[in-house]
Amino acid sequence: MRKNALSGRGPAYLAVCLVLLALLVLSVLAAVSFGTMTIPIGDVYRVILHELFGLGDPAVWGSGGVHDVVWLIRLPRLILAIGVGMGLSVCGVVMQAIVKNPLADPYVLGVSSGAYLGATLAMLLGLGTILGGSAMGVLGCAGAFLVSLAVVGLANLGGRANAVKLLLAGSALSAVCSGFSNLFIFILNDDHAASAVVQWSMGSLAGADWQSNGVILPVVLAGTLFFWTQYRNLNLMLLGDESAVTLGTDLHRWRLVYLLVSALLVGFVVYKAGLIGFVGLLIPHVVRMVFGTDHKKLLPLSALLGAIFLIWADVLCRVVLPGNELPIGVLTSLVGAPVFVYLMARKKYGFGGGD
Repeated sequence: MRKNALSGRGPAYLAVCLVLLALLVLSVLAAVSFGTMTIPIGDVYRVILHELFGLGDPAVWGSGGVHDVVWLIRLPRLILAIGVGMGLSVCGVVMQAIVKNPLADPYVLGVSSGAYLGATLAMLLGLGTILGGSAMGVLGCAGAFLVSLAVVGLANLGGRANAVKLLLAGSALSAVCSGFSNLFIFILNDDHAASAVVQWSMGSLAGADWQSNGVILPVVLAGTLFFWTQYRNLNLMLLGDESAVTLGTDLHRWRLVYLLVSALLVGFVVYKAGLIGFVGLLIPHVVRMVFGTDHKKLLPLSALLGAIFLIWADVLCRVVLPGNELPIGVLTSLVGAPVFVYLMARKKYGFGGGD
């Protein structure tokens, strides 16, 4: 396994972790002051200090328009951005190891198509009346996870699943889910519902609230910690199953476990934020170029960088078009694709194993 010049230096890695953690905190403190409504920065922090520590006059800083914008709209969005950025980046790292393909992302095994089908069913078949305003998110989450289960089952037909069979099964089920989604949209011919599904598929953090953040963020943090404890197996996956067996580890069971845990994390992200592309592909590449392919370093650095990236992507979405909000999935693709191409053109690195 090749290593970058910095990948073996413990002090450099620790320093970068601390810098990224500090940047994450500073990003939240800075980003909360941006928005379509102009609020003095001092008032922004007075609201936060009042809510966190009870400082200031409750009649002034505990209610009213400024309080609601800062505490109920802007800050929940930033916390959701942290969870989504971490979740997608970590799942991108894991998926690339599972299928041993540096071009994999969290949606590579049909997860996005399953989520899209679930959201389509929620809107076009009237399921939204049962589940309320969260119908597309709930069905999208369920669709993502169920398709992952189907991918695992299909890949295990006729023998044990491996990276190639998982990719083929994911591609096949992705095509099926996309086909059914388009079929439902075409047959039912509901322009309003179709527009809502398309809007959801572009991604947005506008629906963030403290209640859902209290579920999503702990789940993402727990998933990140779980994968961090599995760095040895993830490193072995880059070497291939045959090499892992000679070292006394059978990766078959672990590959399926990691796939389902990743699907669960992506499902929670999809539930509240819709489909946000390119984060899980770009961030692992950026970190891998500097610190190599060791997942012990790759996972936490990708989680921190992914959170910072999505915070500022959300800020740009809110300010780049005056009076309107750009879908965050559109922005991450427009920004991520050119950056990714530039990085690939400027610098090469080993993905792992014999690459």
